[in-house]
Amino acid sequence: MWLMLQEEEPEDFVIATGEVHSVREFVEKAFKHVGKTIVWEGEGENEVGRCQETGCICVRVDSKYYRPTEVEYLQGDSSKALKKLGWKPRVTFEELVKEMVDADVQLMRNNPNA
Repeated sequence: MWLMLQEEEPEDFVIATGEVHSVREFVEKAFKHVGKTIVWEGEGENEVGRCQETGCICVRVDSKYYRPTEVEYLQGDSSKALKKLGWKPRVTFEELVKEMVDADVQLMRNNPNA
């Protein structure tokens, strides 16, 4: 963001790794970070992610979060940011997942009733 603010003329920049990951992959890595394994059962809107260790359902598919049908493939292209700003990603997908999970765990420790 600081690099963008140094530009003389305002422009839009995409900040992305250029990698493609599914929500399923995110969920699996997030649970793995806290020592749990997710096992998927069912199909479509009846699919659930069950904790292998406890058998509890931890994830449910909810159609209200489906992406619009016209969006079939999402991949950020940050080549403009690299070319004009010299920016390139430094955080891996795995690091980002861990950072997000750790932040949520800390939030729940600070406010367990949230």
